[in-house]
Amino acid sequence: MKKEIEVAVYYFPNYHVDSRNESWHGKGWTEWELVKAATPRFEGHQQPKIPLWGYLDESDPAVAEKQITAAADHAIDVFIYDWYWYSGGPFLNAALEKGFMQATNNNRLKFSLMWANHDWVNLFPLKRSAGTHILEPGAVTRKEFEKVVDYLIEQYFKHPSYWRVKGGLYFSFYDLQTFIDGLGGLEQTIEALAYFRTKVRDAGLGELHLNAIVVNIKNLPSERALKSPNDIINSLGMDSVTSYVWIHNVALDTFPAVKYSEYAQKASADWGNFRKQFEVPYFPNVSMGWDSSPRTVQSDVYDHLDYPYMPVLIGNTPEEFEKSLQASKTFLEQSQTLPAIITVNSWNEWTEGSYLEPDTVHGLGYLEAIRRTFGENITAEEKAL
Repeated sequence: MKKEIEVAVYYFPNYHVDSRNESWHGKGWTEWELVKAATPRFEGHQQPKIPLWGYLDESDPAVAEKQITAAADHAIDVFIYDWYWYSGGPFLNAALEKGFMQATNNNRLKFSLMWANHDWVNLFPLKRSAGTHILEPGAVTRKEFEKVVDYLIEQYFKHPSYWRVKGGLYFSFYDLQTFIDGLGGLEQTIEALAYFRTKVRDAGLGELHLNAIVVNIKNLPSERALKSPNDIINSLGMDSVTSYVWIHNVALDTFPAVKYSEYAQKASADWGNFRKQFEVPYFPNVSMGWDSSPRTVQSDVYDHLDYPYMPVLIGNTPEEFEKSLQASKTFLEQSQTLPAIITVNSWNEWTEGSYLEPDTVHGLGYLEAIRRTFGENITAEEKAL
């Protein structure tokens, strides 16, 4: 039986070895190196973040099994993998293809993809005087997009654990403007998405559920907000919208730190605005935290500059996170949003300070907050813990 509200959590797969990362950063490099190197950048700043499970290789099926068990046991329904395609092929795909898809218990959790089609830039870490440059461009041509479609169908969409929303295979676009620009404009994008839907139907897989990420505030260097987003969403025939992280839509207005409790109220107020702005359903997003300081050169002065030199959310305890989860549940119930889905940032954005995986400070506290809010058949005594 399907849960009344589905909880979909973003998964950032940069914690396994990838050949392109090795070409840029050296043999065996993963983003765990930045997690380990992080230091406090101002008084009271809690760094480094230390994973309770250790610095695991997410491309190992045994690790994926551990993650799936923890997620499913704590009322998470879906991992939405950040998915990348550069220079004619996938990037950072082993966490999904060698890890999750080879896990013996992957029937316990659904998975889907958010195409993180932004430019890949030199943020690992970024020296403040160096400026950013593009390592891999995110835009694709129509010919390249057709390769992407074939890969999606063959590698993922046929898997029994792929997530369907209202019967359609859920596929999300992180940077819709970059997608439009690469294809040559809005009309070409309409044609490309029609091609996408037809190819999926012809493969005997039924319909797609196409989702777009809402971005009003630039985060990564090459991000851009859509002009007239509702009109574009409608023209493209998108099925829903959601957010990836709160900082895309609510400014962090004090430096070096912003209180999570106050910021969360501003973020939750946006949900109603988005519901009014868009004619398709808006799925509310809850962010566990924000701290991009591990992606800065630790010996550089931490001033308020562009990403990743920016304010940090503080006080994002499991208790405060749970209040935001409860607010999202109330919003879905009162707004009668259907399908009833929330997205959460994030399973493992360790270098952006937004992760549900257990750490040495709070243990499984963030996962337990999700279970108390969205778990079924939980006793009153458990909810009171």
